[in-house]
Amino acid sequence: QVRPVESGGGLVQPGGSLRLSCAASGSIFSGSAMGWYRQAAGKQRELVAHITRGGRPHYEDSVKGRFIISRDYTWNTVDLQMNSLKPEDTAVYYCNVVGLAYDYWGQGTQVTVSS
Repeated sequence: QVRPVESGGGLVQPGGSLRLSCAASGSIFSGSAMGWYRQAAGKQRELVAHITRGGRPHYEDSVKGRFIISRDYTWNTVDLQMNSLKPEDTAVYYCNVVGLAYDYWGQGTQVTVSS
């Protein structure tokens, strides 16, 4: 299993929180940069947050201060803690695993922010 697997999506009210998790293959995890992307209906896929092999995070401007990306080298997972969610955060969220010779995508998990 090389393709990453996402979990944790769902329906949440505005202002609420969700935590997404992505499990990647242990054989490539430590050597990979990891990212969370999202694609809303009718829009292009966009980067939400990215974390380097060494654990340095980067965030898209609209989620700074609300989302936190982290990685766990024991369980080979990368999580996205999403707080203060807004309706405009509604999208399918995808996990991405990138190395020198590979670029893998998960199947995505739906996040819907609605009252």
